[in-house]
Amino acid sequence: MSTIELSTPQQTRQQAGKLEEIWFTRCPVPTASGLAYRLGWLGEEFARDGIRVATIQEAPRALQRHHYDHEIPTLIREGGNLLALAARAQGAPTRLIGLTWIDEAQSIIVRPDSGIASAADLKGRRLALPAFVHRDIPAHVRGSSIWRGMSLHGYKGALATVGLTLDDITLVEVGSGQDSRDNADTGNRWSALDELVNGTVDAVYVKGAAAVEGARRRGLVVGVDLDSFADRRFRVNNGTPRPITVHESFLENHFDLVVRFLAQTLRAADWAADNLQGVYDILKGETRAGDEGVNEAYRDGFHKTLHPNLSPERVELFRIQKNFMLVHGLLDADLDLDAWIDHRPLAAARELLNRR
Repeated sequence: MSTIELSTPQQTRQQAGKLEEIWFTRCPVPTASGLAYRLGWLGEEFARDGIRVATIQEAPRALQRHHYDHEIPTLIREGGNLLALAARAQGAPTRLIGLTWIDEAQSIIVRPDSGIASAADLKGRRLALPAFVHRDIPAHVRGSSIWRGMSLHGYKGALATVGLTLDDITLVEVGSGQDSRDNADTGNRWSALDELVNGTVDAVYVKGAAAVEGARRRGLVVGVDLDSFADRRFRVNNGTPRPITVHESFLENHFDLVVRFLAQTLRAADWAADNLQGVYDILKGETRAGDEGVNEAYRDGFHKTLHPNLSPERVELFRIQKNFMLVHGLLDADLDLDAWIDHRPLAAARELLNRR
């Protein structure tokens, strides 16, 4: 993939081995990297090197599209796996250096009078399927259909818990939400909640604090709580597991900086385990949700499990997502998941944090 066009002096210095900026991006969910940034630890870590830590979320709009790729070589991304897997399948020169698992209010929303109170009740019902997103940027075409991929896998997981499949429901295609600009209300990013209210569909998949609040404002309720499924295989989706990826050149040329970044995320995860209220306070800014939405979406000790790892269990859960995307047209080609993984940075980060 081509690199972003930077100003000539900055590009020259970076090619010469001197970095002025490390970029990172994360989704609006609980992440150790987001906490480390909000706590000021990432800035402090690299200030002595004269390196600024910059986040895509606060960058000019022209740069924000790079949340979707690794065209900025010095980018560290802790984000949804649909984008990361799709980019890798298209040949993006990235390495997978960590996986997190954060349950974040995956639900199937229904009308209060629907009679849907369990996964079994979905049989024969009309479920909303967001349309494919259309992008002019080739690297964004597959993974950008986030709501389609999440909805399909959410329904598939729920149905599988009671021995049903996607063949047992009717999928009704709705808007993709591509043109929505209302980032404060996930329910407005695509039309499915409104389609649910007006009776076009019987159920809608949603995820996250803002989505739960958007559903409640419309008088809708949770019909199926996916987070309640004990078997994690039925909860695999865009953010479960969530990958941490970097550009190969960043690892090759600045391995120590990647390690130090990861050490601060591990430190933040340690801090979070003993500071639930502090995490909630930060999350309101990260998720664009209020107290009620955050408290409902993130519960059951989530703050104690923000540490990234590359355990065999998480890798196999990630493989489930990769295989799902391949079957449902969200990947251009299959990819070698095991060859993508680089265990070295996270192992080195743990050693560094233990020495400090």
